[in-house]
Amino acid sequence: MKFNLFRVFIALLFLLVPILGVWTFVDADRWGVWFPEVVSTYGGKIDFLFNVILWMVGITFVGTEVILVWAIMRYSKDKDGSATYTHGNHTLEIVWTAIPAVLLIFVAFSQMNAWSTVKMDFPDDGPYTLDTPMMEVIAGQFDWWARYPDEQGNFKGTEVIDVSFDIYVPVDTAVVFKLNSRDVLHSFFVPEFRLKQDAVPGMSIPVWFEATKTGSYDLICAELCGWGHYKMAGRVHVVEKQEYEDWLANKRKELYAND
Repeated sequence: MKFNLFRVFIALLFLLVPILGVWTFVDADRWGVWFPEVVSTYGGKIDFLFNVILWMVGITFVGTEVILVWAIMRYSKDKDGSATYTHGNHTLEIVWTAIPAVLLIFVAFSQMNAWSTVKMDFPDDGPYTLDTPMMEVIAGQFDWWARYPDEQGNFKGTEVIDVSFDIYVPVDTAVVFKLNSRDVLHSFFVPEFRLKQDAVPGMSIPVWFEATKTGSYDLICAELCGWGHYKMAGRVHVVEKQEYEDWLANKRKELYAND
């Protein structure tokens, strides 16, 4: 067998892939390219689920790359003789099918708590519930509209407050709203809340979150919805409860003044 410098170079090149990949993830937070700060009550559960999947995929990725480097060094050597032909290994095929199946079952059970919290366990003891939502959010090409009900809680009539792009909600309050689309598929995405929900034409989808920190957070459409998709960006302003009440009262005064 002859020493092949090119083979060693290729093996080292493939070995750099998992090394750089792991290093990137380890230092991503320090570089400021990791997830933004969590500011919702259920955001931690979403991050936990992400980390579970990340570790599973990461370990599999590193292991696969190590095996690839070993195969390059082991089976690309110059040697005499004809190639060896094989029709596979049934035991090995069963193993590499069974392991992903077990991992998928593990992920399925791991996500049940987060899925239940975000999609099923809607607040029922606060000011906003499925029966008394705080607002309706309407997505359309290429804007966001929030509709706050009149003082009787009705969403139809002349005293409904409509605001575009800038949505106001109180901090430390479970906010329930109905998400609608007036044209095509959109997606309501606020990274800091770990909230992403498709807006489907013809459907009124209940959504909830509870923000834990005041501030203004980007509202992004995470579904390609047409030529102006790039500019469909709004803001969710999380303010103190009294500030929210004052903002809502001022909006009502402006509405009545225009009557």
